[in-house]
Amino acid sequence: MPGPGASPSIKQRLQSRLSAWLQPVAFLGEVLLATGRAFKGWQFRKPDLVRVLNEASAQALPIVMIVNALVGAILAFVGAVQLVKFGAGIYVADLVSIAVTREMAAVITAVVISGRTAASFAAELATMQANEEIDALRVLGLDPIGYLVLPRVLALLVMMPLLYVYGCVASLLGGMAVGTTMLDLNSQAYFDRALLASPLSYVALGMSKTVVFGVLIAIGGCFAGMSASRDAAGVGRATTKAVVTGIVGVIALDAIFAVCANALDI
Repeated sequence: MPGPGASPSIKQRLQSRLSAWLQPVAFLGEVLLATGRAFKGWQFRKPDLVRVLNEASAQALPIVMIVNALVGAILAFVGAVQLVKFGAGIYVADLVSIAVTREMAAVITAVVISGRTAASFAAELATMQANEEIDALRVLGLDPIGYLVLPRVLALLVMMPLLYVYGCVASLLGGMAVGTTMLDLNSQAYFDRALLASPLSYVALGMSKTVVFGVLIAIGGCFAGMSASRDAAGVGRATTKAVVTGIVGVIALDAIFAVCANALDI
């Protein structure tokens, strides 16, 4: 029998690592169970939901639109450099429209929200964890998952598709700015080509991505915050973990969506 100062055995280390790997799965299960209980009656306060909705929508909208407009301008510039050689400058609108609606607007919006909102969720919940506020909720008989996590998941679930729509519009405007200045395109002709190039199936694909991305970002940020250690360094680590998890998860899910869309001929 090893003494108290002995190092842990290989079996104990494996059990510890397995427990750490299963924590996200257990947290996801708790969120699903809390969602089921929420249909019987919400536990969180409506002012808290309104505050989170505001943070995930109105306050995030300027940065989402600026970044998407710049991405649309970059796509148009790169396309114009090549297409103008063949006298096909008008097809810049097709390039920007297809790339934005299918991929870029959803991914860029999700990355921005990961760096902004998920980090905010993680920092706020990690601070509450350090101040033992989450323990106080449990003592009062309130479920922290239903009281703290569900409002944030619901907020991104609702707001991500709306942010995606604004991102598409901003990207198309950014592409139009480049097309009208570099290629002397007519703005009406540009938007006509853009609308023809992207059917509703592309928009539906991009919007469905944002719904999944929003749930992933919210759950990842909340998990990072609620599993943080109870010190100042834990808050920093939780914030970093939330951002990294969100961005990597978004890219991985986008790859899965691309394979599925190709299999479905979308």
